[in-house]
Amino acid sequence: MPVIDAGGSPIYAEVEGHASGPVLMLSNSLGTTLHMWDPQMGPFAEHYRVVRYDARGHGKSGVPKGPYSMERLGRDALAIMDGLGLEKVNWLGLSMGGMVGQWLGANAPERIDRLILSNTSSHYADKKPWNDRINSVRVGGITAIADRVINVWFTKAFQERQPDTVAQMKQMMLATPVDGYVASCEAVRDMDLRGALPKITAPTLVIAGEHDPATNIGAGEFIRSHIPGASMIVLDAAHISNVEQPQAYAQEVVAFCERK
Repeated sequence: MPVIDAGGSPIYAEVEGHASGPVLMLSNSLGTTLHMWDPQMGPFAEHYRVVRYDARGHGKSGVPKGPYSMERLGRDALAIMDGLGLEKVNWLGLSMGGMVGQWLGANAPERIDRLILSNTSSHYADKKPWNDRINSVRVGGITAIADRVINVWFTKAFQERQPDTVAQMKQMMLATPVDGYVASCEAVRDMDLRGALPKITAPTLVIAGEHDPATNIGAGEFIRSHIPGASMIVLDAAHISNVEQPQAYAQEVVAFCERK
């Protein structure tokens, strides 16, 4: 699988599915790897050439010194497209990946065909929760916040129904390098994409989770209402909605990408 240089950092990517199909590029949440998309890879690979990657600071990608910025993460995505010879992609990003998608939609519109922004926000007015999280991780490692984050990622009902899946996702988070996690938290904390939203011209779908405390329905509605022509759906899920509602999530994404 390709490793692509992005501003001096190696970025690990995987390409699956139809070699000649339209490209669907997947971008992950903070504290996860490309494997967070495993529940969708069956249906996605049937329809698309699927490109997924580990964000800098995560998984098999490099962990350059932070802080990172949303522009830097967006330029990493462009470097992957360039490295794979992709002129244009359908973009699906969840949480931090949706923030990267907003940046791309506004700043590299010629590279985005359709844009799916899932469980995400454009701005955090209150920086204190992010500063508290950063300080906790610096002192106690990701273990210090893991249980709290899991309760944000998944509803209690899902945690009780699918304990093995939740354990796998928790292990993914715990394996994230502390320096990469903190630098990515700083990028999320400091972003302000509100002014970028009206510049987005790609057909856009916003996905929100009915029980998502991290990027709530109001955050999704703000994005939808500021991107011309955007639509929005709400799933019965918390933050990592593609894992909690895998079939419904895949169906909505495919239907949107296939829409005339």
